[in-house]
Amino acid sequence: MRMRRNRREKMTYNLECSITGEQFVTTAKAPNPKDLLSVKAYYEMHPEMDDRPAIIKKKLGVTDIPEEKH
Repeated sequence: MRMRRNRREKMTYNLECSITGEQFVTTAKAPNPKDLLSVKAYYEMHPEMDDRPAIIKKKLGVTDIPEEKH
C-alpha cells in the first residue's frame, strides 16, 4: 500500500488597488494592503516614469503618447 502525502494548499489573498479599485488575487501576503497601487494607477501618478513601449500604451489606451522621432 502506497501512502500519499498531503499537499499544502496555497493561501490566496484578495487585494484591491486603493486608487482605481481594481481587484487582485495573489498568493503572497502584502505587508501594507491599504497602500497597494495597480500599475495603471502608478503610471497615472508618475507619467515621467512610464517607460513602456508605445505599442503597449496604444493597446491600453494611454492618451498622452509622445511621437517617436526617426
